[in-house]
Amino acid sequence: QVHLVEPGGGSVQPGESLLLSCQTTGFPFSDTNMRCLRGGEWVASSTSAGGTLYADRVKGRSTNSRDHNKSTLYLQMNNLKPEDTCLYFCSCGSYLGQGTLVTVSS
Repeated sequence: QVHLVEPGGGSVQPGESLLLSCQTTGFPFSDTNMRCLRGGEWVASSTSAGGTLYADRVKGRSTNSRDHNKSTLYLQMNNLKPEDTCLYFCSCGSYLGQGTLVTVSS
């Protein structure tokens, strides 16, 4: 059974950073492309081969990485802005995690 668990998230001030993680079980993570979403919008993609793509709104401020030994996807977010406040999800195929809330406020 596929599980996507997203600890992390939290409240930070503008300009600060957060590391979001997505712990996965139930499928071959190392062979699976993953996506990061916020609200209903795509944020980033991470391919099984290590390729990454980012939405313009986070490009240059965010980095996807993968730990295949831990079957975990990471999204490092830097220089956070109030408009980054949202519920963030990880996804593979039709599966979606429960989401983690990021709040950026002074």
